[in-house]
Amino acid sequence: MTSDKIIIQGARHHNLKNIDVEIPRHKLVVVTGLSGSGKSTLAFDTLYAEGQRRFVESLSAYARQFLERMDKPEVDLIDGLSPAIAIQQKAPGHNPRSTVGTITEIHDYLRLLFARIGRSYCHRCGRPVSAQSIDQIVDQVTAFPEQTRILILGPLVSNQKGRHEKRLRQLQKQGFSKVRIDGEVMDIEASDGLEQHQRHTIDVVVDRLVIKPGISNRLADSLELAMAQSDGRVAVDIMGGETILFSEHAACTYCNISLPELSPASFSFNSPQGACAKCDGLGVASELDPELIVPNPDLNLREGAVKVWAHRSSVQFMDFLEALTRYYGVDIYTPYKDLPESFKTVLMHGSGDVEIPFFFERKNRRVVYRKRFEGIIPKLARRYIETDSQQSRDEIEQYMNVRPCEACRGDRLNPASLAVRVGGRNIAEVTRFTISQAHDYFAALAGELTEKDAVIAQNILKEITDRLGFLNNIGLGYLTLERPASSLSGGESQRIRLATQIGSKLTGVLYVLDEPSIGLHQRDNRRLLATLLQMRDLGNTVLVVEHDEEMIRAADHVVDMGPGAGVWGGEVVFSGHPDRLVEAETSLTGQYLAGKKCIEVPTARRAGDGRQIIVKGARARNLKNIDAIFPLGCLICVTGVSGSGKSTLVLETLHRILVQRLHRNRIRAGACDAVSGTEYVDRVIHIDQSPIGRTPRSNPGTYTGVFTHIREVFAETPEARMRGYKAGRFSFNVKGGRCESCQGDGIIKIEMHFLPDVYVVCDVCRGKRYNRETLEVRYKGKTISEILNMTIDQALEFFERIPAIRNKLQTLSAVGLGYLQIGQQATTLSGGEAQRVKLAKELSRRATGNTVYFLDEPTTGLHMDDIRKLLDVLNRLVDMGNTVIVIEHHLDVIKTADYIIDLGPEGGDAGGRIVACGTPEAVATADASHTGRFLKKMIQRGLCGGKSHPEPP
Repeated sequence: MTSDKIIIQGARHHNLKNIDVEIPRHKLVVVTGLSGSGKSTLAFDTLYAEGQRRFVESLSAYARQFLERMDKPEVDLIDGLSPAIAIQQKAPGHNPRSTVGTITEIHDYLRLLFARIGRSYCHRCGRPVSAQSIDQIVDQVTAFPEQTRILILGPLVSNQKGRHEKRLRQLQKQGFSKVRIDGEVMDIEASDGLEQHQRHTIDVVVDRLVIKPGISNRLADSLELAMAQSDGRVAVDIMGGETILFSEHAACTYCNISLPELSPASFSFNSPQGACAKCDGLGVASELDPELIVPNPDLNLREGAVKVWAHRSSVQFMDFLEALTRYYGVDIYTPYKDLPESFKTVLMHGSGDVEIPFFFERKNRRVVYRKRFEGIIPKLARRYIETDSQQSRDEIEQYMNVRPCEACRGDRLNPASLAVRVGGRNIAEVTRFTISQAHDYFAALAGELTEKDAVIAQNILKEITDRLGFLNNIGLGYLTLERPASSLSGGESQRIRLATQIGSKLTGVLYVLDEPSIGLHQRDNRRLLATLLQMRDLGNTVLVVEHDEEMIRAADHVVDMGPGAGVWGGEVVFSGHPDRLVEAETSLTGQYLAGKKCIEVPTARRAGDGRQIIVKGARARNLKNIDAIFPLGCLICVTGVSGSGKSTLVLETLHRILVQRLHRNRIRAGACDAVSGTEYVDRVIHIDQSPIGRTPRSNPGTYTGVFTHIREVFAETPEARMRGYKAGRFSFNVKGGRCESCQGDGIIKIEMHFLPDVYVVCDVCRGKRYNRETLEVRYKGKTISEILNMTIDQALEFFERIPAIRNKLQTLSAVGLGYLQIGQQATTLSGGEAQRVKLAKELSRRATGNTVYFLDEPTTGLHMDDIRKLLDVLNRLVDMGNTVIVIEHHLDVIKTADYIIDLGPEGGDAGGRIVACGTPEAVATADASHTGRFLKKMIQRGLCGGKSHPEPP
């Protein structure tokens, strides 16, 4: 085996063309190329899959069945391969107990830190609580000034009613003669007159002492005797002064509360020892939320404002509604938001003891009956408890919202655990810090600890600060440690896993990363690059699938795939040092890096059509009550550092409000005062990178509708008409024309237990999906199966004379997807490809000119040349009179926008404000804008390139 290279020979997985390539080990290697050129196939489906497969095969058959199983790649030889770890943009899990702190293991070290050096306080009175031995108490008491007169007392009763005769008689039998009752020392015999209904505090007097040399032994005996009488507690009363309480247990002697022994589990919300008893450590409780029951208050009751009643339209139900509104004197056609609060309360919580008259017709006579109205929330709550149907519970849960637990107020832990502090803060307060704040806090904490605590905490603090430093360096300083993992984006979760791997300090590993710069602002790009170089310097091979220019230039080795995409890709166009890439004439990436190709800065900006949408007082999540203007008829780019509030403003607030008003949708929108200008919009479309289908049956042909027209063409052929075949005969999703052996899939899955599932071509239809009779029908010499295997560009030429098919195929080709097959499985498409299929579908529709399109980071997974094609499509949409709103970090998109809204200045709580807005030229002059600093030189010099241009001086 070679030690300095990974040698790949004869790789032909997916669209790879039997390629040979050598990748240096222990280097930062970037794999780049057009979308669909084979980058991910080479990096993940070949290198990572083989590395992972070899590791799994080294385990027992029993262990293998519990691990991820990957297909063996089609390759002749891979030599020099290290154990592989893939860090992909997987969607984060939905476990409510998973947080940024837990998945980075920082919370585990926090628990250990608080268990070892935490200071306990009483959660009732706030006094310090600590366990002390007899020797420690003796040392403290003998440190009093000499000749100090003291009483050694054993606390027995604390502020309790009763005569306590039995307890006093027991003391007398044990030989004690004095007690202190309510602060007065007396003989036990004189204590008979205690009032039954008054509260008393009783201490037994064990000894009277004067502080002087040589009393340590007697003092220790007296303290031990007092503790034996009072369950480990003792009170030392300085005559004429204060009374000091001591305990050999961790207990508050004032509140009579014993605290459990601290352990790391005491600070885990996943353990019964630390979790809040009421919410079981979740920090939240699910409650029925009136805002979810009535998500769109602009609707009236007749229109279905109450979502629970939205599909109830029977005569009896409408009679009930009219009777209810009539009794309370409100109009059923009044929008819900304008109804009196008193009626809203009745609607949600019921009429109480008030009986409402309801009317119904029976045998041509009117019947009146009176009934209390239960209320929507009590009825749903009752149904939720009483039902045995999981489906019914799921339906009711859509009206529930999570609210902070009343007991722990969202801190997840029990009161005793929350009363332990390090540096004056409990663990919940620390986890509410952002990563950058926590890093500063722990850096300062090291200098504030006592000598003993510093020795104990030294290694723990090092692990915590290292991990926080890693996260901060890759641009995640705005995240809080308590942030749920389910709320993270794909790019954020990938960078968190990246930081975790750095913390593990493994060497000799092949790391395969999928565009780690996604969602990262230009300002933080170099910090991410430094992190990857640090992983390399540990002795690992870091293989990154990336389009970022700065990442490509900083790499030790670049593999450029191409020359085209799909069937025209799968070849190694260039492999070598990035300095030589600019000289490669056949490399499209090299031409962009050399400046021979570029995305030009527009010579003029669109001013819009004079109309605008204005969002006033947006305050959802971290937005700081901002007002934002969106001019219509423009390409609008919303920018800002990660976590600055872009998605909250655009998708959670503006998009959802438009959907509510235009489509009568009941989706819940982000809080704001008002949104004006919605009357200028007649359609709202959100084009994201989610798959166009979850099953292999979905494909670009079925999604865009072009396959429907193709089936109609086949149904019109003479052979089909003679046989009586309709268009449905040529569908592989229904019985009739499809192959029933594979049910139209063309392949059959064979489960192999602890080995990867094997897919074999159907031996009946030979992968053609249709039965023999259907395949006998041909159009221009081609069967329906052969049409599905055509690329879009091939089909465009084939169906050139049929406008309905040609127009749809032209839009797919125009967005750069001419290399895809019409019948290519949706599950094999990348996020960028899926997004462009959706764009093509929208382009093929008849334009209204008043549509608003929303796109979130559409450049994800796109090469520089793909971005140029994407911008052409977006500009076509705008030129048709529509408005396109894009959330983006890529400078090539930002510089071509007509209008920019830049949020910031930082992420998290330090963000949520509009830093600059206007044309790119105007934003470039804003000193407070991080985006403007990077944009300024691009506009001045008309540079080409990606989102990570070097930071200007």
